[in-house]
Amino acid sequence: MSIVITGASGQLGGLTVEALLARGVPAADIVATGRDIATLKGFADRGVVVRRADFAEPDGLAAAFEGADRLLLISTTTVDERVANHRRAIDAAVAAGVSLVAYTSMSHADSATTILAATHRATEDYLREHAVPSVMLRNSWYLENYTAQLPQILGNGAVVGAAGQGRISAASRADYADAAAVVLTSEGHAGEVYELGGDEAFTLAELAATISAVSGKRITYTDLPADELAQVLTRAGLPAELAHVLVDADLGMSRGELFNASGDLRRLIGRPTTPPADAIAEALH
Repeated sequence: MSIVITGASGQLGGLTVEALLARGVPAADIVATGRDIATLKGFADRGVVVRRADFAEPDGLAAAFEGADRLLLISTTTVDERVANHRRAIDAAVAAGVSLVAYTSMSHADSATTILAATHRATEDYLREHAVPSVMLRNSWYLENYTAQLPQILGNGAVVGAAGQGRISAASRADYADAAAVVLTSEGHAGEVYELGGDEAFTLAELAATISAVSGKRITYTDLPADELAQVLTRAGLPAELAHVLVDADLGMSRGELFNASGDLRRLIGRPTTPPADAIAEALH
């Protein structure tokens, strides 16, 4: 069985390849794809098949997906190009005769109102409209979205956001990668929609308290109006368009759109998800 991973040079894609190898999938049965195959040399050296795949170049996708039985379609990062890129990848998967597409969607993509959710909803709809055997992996937020900010958080003594009292079911990338590997290597997932998230949901105020407890430094949470948060992000160097998307995501959090208590992630991976305190401690050491 050949399993293709898109975006394997990225963090989630690379972790999924590692998870497949850990589950005993032969390296020769894994196809790691990316726009720059030089970044995949480490996998190639271990026997993983490496192919170039650029969603903006549909002619090359057929070769990238050739012989694939199952495909993990990891959502691309450029928001305004995402839907078109995904449609080209899905078309290529259909042409290649892929028997299952697992798509990394977003929590409550069918009902959430954020900019990000709209792009995921459009991709899910395209998969259904084209009758592609598929499974939706609706990932909540990554814990790494916060642990990557720890130097700034510790330096400023504050977590800032616009999420209010909204609870966030964040999990680690490794947790989500393990779930993807399970779905790609076992049966009975076609047609399923998994709402994936961490066992320990938190508000940003609770996240600040956890960072305080782990780091030993007093950290507070400052909840800002949307326009003020956008200014903070742009002053920190983010492009205005990205800042707008991230602020919009925080507002979605305030409405509960990144919270779920389904337990789907824990059940799929067969273990508890990574506690926020553990992720913070690891990032600090």
